Amino acid sequence: MADSTRQRKVADRIQTTVARTLERRIKDPRLGFITITDCRVTGDLQNATVYYTVLGDEKQRKLTAQALRSAKGILRSEVGKALGIRLTPELVFEHDTLQESAAEFDDALARALERDKEIAQQAAQAKYAGEADPYRQEGEGSELGEEEQDD
Repeated sequence: MADSTRQRKVADRIQTTVARTLERRIKDPRLGFITITDCRVTGDLQNATVYYTVLGDEKQRKLTAQALRSAKGILRSEVGKALGIRLTPELVFEHDTLQESAAEFDDALARALERDKEIAQQAAQAKYAGEADPYRQEGEGSELGEEEQDD
């Protein structure tokens, strides 16, 4: 079991090696405009999950996933050379949905902000059902008994 510092260093090295290899060495036409966003390595350094995003539509994502699967051997070989550890981790590529989730979250926040503005406008135009201050003030007749005595 590797400590978390070593695990993070290995993950960072894998991320940069995969990104550099994709940029310089892999010439697959199916490979779209790809960004390696993150890498996570298991505690025993046997498996690495590489997260990526692709600029484009769903078709471009599928083509890029196919290109990554076909280039997995070359990428693993380059990672093994860069790491120099006894066992080279198995690479698994997963599309990073963080950007889509962030966009959905931003849309939800924008809708909530618009709704808050509408409610604030309605509140500004609202009128009291009765008097503005329904509580008695000093000097208006402090005792109920005084009003009854006037009758």
